[in-house]
Amino acid sequence: MIKIAVIGSADFIEQILSVAPQITGIEIEPYVYAHPQEAAELVRHLKPCDVVFFAGALPYYFSKETREQLPIPTVFLEQDEMAVASSLLSILYHKNIQPERISIDLVDSSFVENVLMDVGIDCAPHVMDYKEMLPNKFDIAKIIDFHHSRFQSGVVDFALTSVHAVYDKLQELGIPAMRMLNPKKSLIRSLQDAKTKAELAKRHSSTVAACYISFPSPHDVPIDNLDAFARKLNGSFQQIDERSFILYSTRGDIEALMETNAFRDYLLNWKEPISVGFGYGDTAAEAEQNAKIAQSFAENHETESCGYILTEEKKLLGPFPKESKVQSLKNDHPELLKIAKETKLSPANLSKIIQFSRSRQSLQFTAADLSDYLQVTRRSTERILKKLVDHGYVKIIGEEMPYQQGRPRAIYELNIPIYY
Repeated sequence: MIKIAVIGSADFIEQILSVAPQITGIEIEPYVYAHPQEAAELVRHLKPCDVVFFAGALPYYFSKETREQLPIPTVFLEQDEMAVASSLLSILYHKNIQPERISIDLVDSSFVENVLMDVGIDCAPHVMDYKEMLPNKFDIAKIIDFHHSRFQSGVVDFALTSVHAVYDKLQELGIPAMRMLNPKKSLIRSLQDAKTKAELAKRHSSTVAACYISFPSPHDVPIDNLDAFARKLNGSFQQIDERSFILYSTRGDIEALMETNAFRDYLLNWKEPISVGFGYGDTAAEAEQNAKIAQSFAENHETESCGYILTEEKKLLGPFPKESKVQSLKNDHPELLKIAKETKLSPANLSKIIQFSRSRQSLQFTAADLSDYLQVTRRSTERILKKLVDHGYVKIIGEEMPYQQGRPRAIYELNIPIYY
């Protein structure tokens, strides 16, 4: 069963519970608020669940800080043209009130405009769009006053609100009002989307992973510390040779480790640098191979302990714990395959250059800039740039003279796709 924590008003929870039986394999755990601002506090009190489903954009945005700390997916019911059309049709049929005599609040006024345009209605209702008020400037009193002032002045006869707390206040003020309808189809579709995201997250977390660790010499292997590290990954190490060990775990365990200081603290225990490689894969063999490749990158850092992660998509992350840059060891973009073949540059180097360009505010750079990013010598960087310049994938667009003496430095600009 996928357990879905639903955060919303009492009426919204009731609607969700009425349609939930139509979706197999889910269990609803309700969390009720009186005002959408309370969603952030409710997030702090969530019991174990697989996904969090918010009643709308308001509780979703109000809980941004706490929500982003969750290790599980979050979704919200998005208002759309279907909700607006259903609500306007209901008011027209049951109350016989025309759109121009209705005041409406919602997150995006374009939904109303699109509905009226689609059905050929020229008259426009009074609409308040509170998108610009999210998440920090939201003022429920302004929305209430928007409806109240128009009703008092006689320009509207009815209020349509997307905020349950506004509806409750309008009822107290004696203003005819209705909550925006949530079409049954939208509720079912959103619940199904929440279930799908939870299932994907579960599969992602349970991906096979391996950890390959290598010590400088056989004499530097304290088994007790190794066992303590293995327990953090819910596994146990097997010895491969005198100074190398491997452990099998899951992607979720490794990502949980990286979110804390546990890996950094573990590396600090060693006087001599150790190298750690984590690998993900569809099989244990693939995960082991990726872990060995990741560990080989860690070995290049001869003066410090560090670790890399190589995913099943051949994305290399690291070096941890210092930083978590991403580079690709897989090159399947047609244009980049062509570049790699012509220049004889490795996919890893091409990926690093692309990430370097994407990380900069300026399109122009020098060999020194690229050398610092790649952490290689200036001579190696200049050889890479020469290959790219010779084949037209980098342009020399000028030069600079940062010092009074010496040769001027070329200024380069990439001429390859970087947003693929």
